[in-house]
Amino acid sequence: MVWEIVIGLETHAQLSTVSKIFSGASTAFGAAPNTQASAVDIALPGVLPVLNKAAVERAIRFGLAVGGRIAPRSVFARKNYFYPDLPKGYQISQFELPVVVGGEVLVAVDGAEKRVRLTRAHLEEDAGKSLHEDFHGMSGIDLNRAGTPLLEIVTEPDMRSAREAVAYAKTLHALVRWIGICDGNMQEGSFRCDANVSVRPAGSQTLGTRCEIKNLNSFRFLEKAIEFEARRQVELIEDGGKVRQETRLWDPQKGETRAMRSKEDAHDYRYFPDPDLLPLEIAPEWIESVRAALPELPAAMRARFAADHGLPEADATTLTSSKALATYYEQVVRGVGGEPKACASWVLGELSALLNRLEVEADASPVGPAALAGLVQRVLDGTVSGKTAKDVFESMAAGEGAADAIIEKRGLRQISDAGAIEAIVDQVLAANAKLVDDYRAGKEKAFNALVGQVMKASQGKANPAQANAILKARLG
Repeated sequence: MVWEIVIGLETHAQLSTVSKIFSGASTAFGAAPNTQASAVDIALPGVLPVLNKAAVERAIRFGLAVGGRIAPRSVFARKNYFYPDLPKGYQISQFELPVVVGGEVLVAVDGAEKRVRLTRAHLEEDAGKSLHEDFHGMSGIDLNRAGTPLLEIVTEPDMRSAREAVAYAKTLHALVRWIGICDGNMQEGSFRCDANVSVRPAGSQTLGTRCEIKNLNSFRFLEKAIEFEARRQVELIEDGGKVRQETRLWDPQKGETRAMRSKEDAHDYRYFPDPDLLPLEIAPEWIESVRAALPELPAAMRARFAADHGLPEADATTLTSSKALATYYEQVVRGVGGEPKACASWVLGELSALLNRLEVEADASPVGPAALAGLVQRVLDGTVSGKTAKDVFESMAAGEGAADAIIEKRGLRQISDAGAIEAIVDQVLAANAKLVDDYRAGKEKAFNALVGQVMKASQGKANPAQANAILKARLG
């Protein structure tokens, strides 16, 4: 039997506020355990939560970016469950009336565009963290994260492969960073995915029993966990068993998912409106002010790069994969004064290779956009060849200075004087009579060899295009 995988993702994006969603405690990462847990966060008797306006503004920003509906009235609810790192015995979240309803994310997968529908996005508080590694026979509890603002983004079950799920997660990750609502730091837990995975016979419209894989904090783990879980479910069904609805954890050491607990349904959490928080009402004027402050979104910028700059769609997509890279590229184009295709070639080539090597974003590049623009200009005006420019770029990345300084210091200026190149060509032809005869006998490789001799005689400084043209003229 041919099986189809059905995947939906729930993503927790930590909102980039300086304080928590219902208290004034700091959200900064890395503080000593339990030093950023206020009386509200640890639920001391008599305390009351106060909603953080900045968290709501970020939720509105996200809803507008994905084309969702911003609810004029949403309600906070108590999600009741017991866990050691949840001091109140409930989590403040949203249930029946979330702040964002609907929307979609457009995802590029293998050259095709896929539309992933969003069910909702709702505000909630994070729980604390249980620590197991540093204790023998015990667990520690760090409540610094308790009350950290999250936006939980829930998709429809629209994805059909681990590749599609990863493509969606990467696109969403880039978007929340682009619009400035989340720093996206997966190592620090700022962006975490839960994957709901089920299988069904190909062609069936009935959803299978799903299992939820919790807290996947890397794209590689997300892909591997989905692939393993889908195989596990298919093998279980084909062996005559049944998939149980449950929550599972990914074990990266063993490369498998394992059961954590039976999967609860909504009624098991006994949701009810939080009596300490008024309904959240969002005026149309607030929505429009947030809309006016939104940056140009990736899809719009991608279309502009293709239409105005004449870039292939693949190049435009890569350049808009992060706001830092898109901003860098536009600054290079402005610095050069045009030539967007040449600029794109350098940003997608040498610059991207440097960023990958250093594992940094474009805004942390040791070669800034103005410096790269200066180098691109020297290629365009014929001062250096493209090959020499790549060596100059590496020197710039090593901190040796600007392109002009490196070119002058090393005497790399390209020979573009026709008379000088003609003299070198004549010397090469006189010294390589056999290659000349071979070329005239129809051996094209001989021409390339003569070009190489000209470049060698000029110490790599002859303008390659001019050298080619003069050689062809001399050889008839």
